[in-house]
Amino acid sequence: MNLFSQFYKSLFTKQIKNDGVTPKEDKLQESVQKPSLQHTISEFKDCGDLDHHTLPHLQVDLLFFRHLLDEQRFLKTVLEPINHVKIEELPQLLKESQYKLTENTKELILGILNGRVAIFFQEKAYLIDVYKPATRNITQSETETVITGPHDAFTESLDPNLSLLRKRVKSSHLKVIKLLVGEVTKTTVLLLYIKDLANMDLVKELQDRIENIEIDAIYDSNMLVQIIEENPNSIFPQFLTTERPDSVASKLVSGRIVGFVDGSPSAFVAPTGFFEFFGSPDDYYQRWWLGSFVRILRFFAFIITTLFTAFYVSVTTFHYEMIPDTLLLSLAESRSKVPFPPIYEALLMEITIELLREAGARLPTKIGQTIGIVGGIVIGQAAVQAGLTSNILIIAVAISAIASFVIPSYIMSASIRLIRFGLIILAGIYGNFGLMIGVTLVIIHLVGITNLGTSYLTPVSPIYKADWIDTFIRAPFWMMRDRPSLSKSPNKVKNRMKK
Repeated sequence: MNLFSQFYKSLFTKQIKNDGVTPKEDKLQESVQKPSLQHTISEFKDCGDLDHHTLPHLQVDLLFFRHLLDEQRFLKTVLEPINHVKIEELPQLLKESQYKLTENTKELILGILNGRVAIFFQEKAYLIDVYKPATRNITQSETETVITGPHDAFTESLDPNLSLLRKRVKSSHLKVIKLLVGEVTKTTVLLLYIKDLANMDLVKELQDRIENIEIDAIYDSNMLVQIIEENPNSIFPQFLTTERPDSVASKLVSGRIVGFVDGSPSAFVAPTGFFEFFGSPDDYYQRWWLGSFVRILRFFAFIITTLFTAFYVSVTTFHYEMIPDTLLLSLAESRSKVPFPPIYEALLMEITIELLREAGARLPTKIGQTIGIVGGIVIGQAAVQAGLTSNILIIAVAISAIASFVIPSYIMSASIRLIRFGLIILAGIYGNFGLMIGVTLVIIHLVGITNLGTSYLTPVSPIYKADWIDTFIRAPFWMMRDRPSLSKSPNKVKNRMKK
């Protein structure tokens, strides 16, 4: 007879009552009570997916979630060994290393929730690990594509992610700290660092911040970093997140700390500076001349996407004397049919571009590309013919949109797009003076941001000229001898290679 046909399924989960008992109080109650079958069953009351399997001839009860198990391992390592011993031989079997005696109710419940089988025998509880969660295959990152270099990316499971990283960093000095976050979800968070390269004060600071989080649920690393960052109201991202194992490996070697959140395909890196969001793995896989040119191009793209449309609004509203005479005639002709001031015209087109961008991102890939291309052409041409906007503004908005796509980090690109709206409004009200006020406020804000106590604008503020060769350009490898000052690594030298 198939052993699984003998399973007795029960419905168990903890009933939620509005009795004023907080999750912390509940956890204290779990920790002081010794494990017992009846108490564990009561904790999982109304959980229809929990399996309760009884072996009466051995006086053994098993509790587990079958969808979290590897059924073959379950049969070979749990059911078959237990069924082939006599009751007097069972205590000796349970002394083997794979069976872990558990004397804490909280640990027992967490073990079952984490895919372990709970074995109850003679008022004792044991846990055995046969966990096998559903995972997707390792594929290419959709948001961080490269032309040359590795194409694998992290998944939503911690084990494959650690495997990808250990494959690249074969060092016993790569350390892992395991934490739990979330009163309800109890999400696993891993902090990784390389001993003697990472600054242990920063590791301790980041660990303390995560341990002090009091929240019901954490689902993604991008959610976690918003909770632990020092400037939560800033528009700029303060932790670099990436799905690429090669990027994470390079950050670890440079003395950084890396974090993984179970269920998230993105790792976060700390400490992080503003200029790191403009780097790409491609820079290091190409010739250094080309890598430097592309990196400088990204900084120009940042200036263009931030200021170009706002500068158009400022010039066409207040500063016609800045326009060359040959361009002034065509501009006046283009705007002669437009009934709106430039600020309304620019905001209308920028909002339209954002709508097309969001629609293209939410729709299926092929349809999204069609919407983006056809929608942009049709709406732009129709808007010009209807006299709602000038063709020169269409060009300015299109160039700003294209420049925003050059920035490798999607989160940073989105932040810059929001800043653009504020600068357009200031330029439309105060002209170039308002534009300069806006730029000054952004710079002041950036200077005031810190990440784990380090300046967000390092190596510009404070100035570390030695870091510039891997910030604004990508210098030859033989020149990049030291680890970045941002990491505060106790071991500064990373490259002893000579030219």
